[in-house]
Amino acid sequence: MYKRKQDFSGLGVNSCFFWGPRQTGKSTLLQNLFSLSPRYDLLLSDEFARLSGNPALLREELLAKPPGRKPVIIDEVQKVPALLDEIQWLIVNHRFQFILCGSSARKLKRGRANLLGGRALRYELFPLVYREIPDFNLLRALNHGLLPRHYTASDPQPLLRAYLGDYLKEEISAEALTRNVPAFARFLEVSAFSNGQMVNYQNIASECGVSPVTAKEYFQILVDTLIGRFVPAFQKRPKRRVIHSPRFYFFDVGIANYLLKRGNIKYGSESFGSAFEHFIYQEILAYSSYSNKHFDIAYWRTASQLEVDFILGDHKAAIEVKSTKNVASHHLKGIRAFREEYKTKHAIVISLDPKPRLIDGIKILPWQDFLDQLWDGEII
Repeated sequence: MYKRKQDFSGLGVNSCFFWGPRQTGKSTLLQNLFSLSPRYDLLLSDEFARLSGNPALLREELLAKPPGRKPVIIDEVQKVPALLDEIQWLIVNHRFQFILCGSSARKLKRGRANLLGGRALRYELFPLVYREIPDFNLLRALNHGLLPRHYTASDPQPLLRAYLGDYLKEEISAEALTRNVPAFARFLEVSAFSNGQMVNYQNIASECGVSPVTAKEYFQILVDTLIGRFVPAFQKRPKRRVIHSPRFYFFDVGIANYLLKRGNIKYGSESFGSAFEHFIYQEILAYSSYSNKHFDIAYWRTASQLEVDFILGDHKAAIEVKSTKNVASHHLKGIRAFREEYKTKHAIVISLDPKPRLIDGIKILPWQDFLDQLWDGEII
């Protein structure tokens, strides 16, 4: 088992929601931390049928055999939203602790389910990160993705194919998140071309044969089921005319690879740069959550095509990702332009350079150096 970077000492002390995409390792982590805790797994058809038919059974069973100081684990809690009323009652009246685990909050939000009125903390588990993997291999990460089983597999393709099949079957079809699953499956393939790019709903809708409103709703399904996230444009007091459209990233570079049919990614290949940038985004996002800093992540792009990949916080750090072994002056145009408008503590270009350098106050960092500084809390 990998040692995760997130501090999970609060799990079991206070009731919490514990979210994360499927196969990030939530169940394995909880089994190792709380092997003696009562557990209800709503992916099991008999357990789902039993509790969805009579949610009061949860209260009756736990009162009959109280767990003491051990938290009660409810896996895939979003499948039976009615359980949350029983859970709140047990928290308020008997001080039970719950870990409410799931891969999607969409059904809870859309059904206006009881989200426990601030009585539950929120934790999130991401795919593996650089610091969690001994002898980390960048090309393996870019080709396989960073879900634990996928990273270690000799051939990740069957696992990636099964993952997306299960997602469509269990998250989309079973939860009836959309009535047109074939159109959504087509959308998944088309949306992959927006990975790391600005989203154009009109173009995607045309490719999928749906309306722009439906395309926008499909993207929201990906966000709500934790399969992807938007990165907004940085727009604070711009002097130049800037782009406003958000960018979109899938939660794992391996998933994007599979949908894009990228093939083997090698240093210097056309797809390396996109996958490398995606990987850096995953690391920054996970650090933001695991460090409990929860800083904003945005990108900056002007109408004249000047661009910075990631702006962290209130322009505390401006970060550009380049897949070159020798960052040169022309690679710095975007970050120089950004610094003309905003003061930033760190201006960084992440690259394949063998050693750190400094050019006009801009740090050129090998990717390993950047990630070490990020996880040591030196960037933001």
